[in-house]
Amino acid sequence: MIRKLLRRVFRRGPLAEHPVETIAANRHGIRREQVSPGARRVCETLQKEGYRAYVVGGAVRDLIAGIEPKDFDVATDATPDQVRSLFRRSRIIGRRFQIVHVMQGAETLEVSTFRAAHDEDTLKDEHGRVLRDNVWGSMGADAARRDFTINALYYDPVREEVLDYHRGVEDLQKKTLRMIGDPRLRFREDPVRMLRAVRLAAKLGLRLDPKVEAPIAEMAKLIDNVPVARLFDEMLKLLFSGYAVECVKRLRQEGLHHGLLPLLDVILEQPLGEKFVMLSLASTDERVRAGKAVSPGFLFATLLWHEALANWASRKKAGELPMPALHAAMDAVLDQQAEKLAITRRIIGDIKEIWALQPRFEKRSGRAPLRLLEQPRFRAAWDFLVLRAASGEIDGELSEWWREFQEAGDDRRNEMLLPEAAKKRRRSRSRGRNTPGNPAPESA
Repeated sequence: MIRKLLRRVFRRGPLAEHPVETIAANRHGIRREQVSPGARRVCETLQKEGYRAYVVGGAVRDLIAGIEPKDFDVATDATPDQVRSLFRRSRIIGRRFQIVHVMQGAETLEVSTFRAAHDEDTLKDEHGRVLRDNVWGSMGADAARRDFTINALYYDPVREEVLDYHRGVEDLQKKTLRMIGDPRLRFREDPVRMLRAVRLAAKLGLRLDPKVEAPIAEMAKLIDNVPVARLFDEMLKLLFSGYAVECVKRLRQEGLHHGLLPLLDVILEQPLGEKFVMLSLASTDERVRAGKAVSPGFLFATLLWHEALANWASRKKAGELPMPALHAAMDAVLDQQAEKLAITRRIIGDIKEIWALQPRFEKRSGRAPLRLLEQPRFRAAWDFLVLRAASGEIDGELSEWWREFQEAGDDRRNEMLLPEAAKKRRRSRSRGRNTPGNPAPESA
């Protein structure tokens, strides 16, 4: 017991004493008003009670880089129970990494306690991945155990200062992504850091430090040990970062695209499939940057469509009926995907609806087009059809017809449907005249 205590003291002491640089507002460029009211209020409340509290991590990094943060996290020396006691609308969550959710109006803040450095007593799996992480420590230790230098930045909204333990501000200015500590060890602790490195580099236009980049290719297989739910969350962050096109390019460059989406690496090796996927990712990036809503179901439907299409074609060729074959193909592709990513049932439902509506766009006569317009997922399915046309998979005339049909008034819609409907009526009348009770006229 005493030996364990001594190991912790001597192992963590140097981290706590790591020199910290205090950067004033005229150098870091962050204005207090740029921090959300909820984050400011949480920091002020904790500091009034005698605790240290800072806006931390990605929000500080993005503000210095001139990017508006999506959310704000707070780090403090108060324990989760102490934080919980100060805020009525709060709750403690998590097992591996315990944090407090503090609700301030419509905003939910994640408040974490400073973590201690990992040591021999840290619970890890056989690959070195940390399984439990709730040992509290000093602010210096908390900074040292963060992944990248640009994420080890602490902003005090009261004093308007940035505390920088590992030259993160300098790395941002030099456009370099540098790891804190030994990259190999840090990747073993959490293999998701390899994906995060690619995402941050793409988002901020950074180059990977050679020491960070070198081990990625040989350690990429460690991602197989990450729980599927956590990997799915990280993939969503990557795909909805607003820089998905650049992220996918860098994933391929680093050799990380194989196996993440089990079917994506196959698609990206096919010219037609790659064009379709890249068009979808570019469209998603535009929507994210414009602040518009995005749909995980739609994006995953595009990423996996060509594999579903190939599976469907092989089933039809084997003699299966078209629609049952399509549904069987959808299940097969999504089941294979579920082995790697924990796609939620709701998202799977959205994917299937978008795919199942595609054959119905071929029917442009009778009541079928009008019934298709009434489908809840019509708009998403039509956007999907437009992407198929833009990539060259189908004739653009079909998507243009549906563009006009959905925007047209009743009279114009009837005109667009009339040719096919009229042919159908003429065929019906012709069959009626040729029945035994109605001999056809000689002119026929």
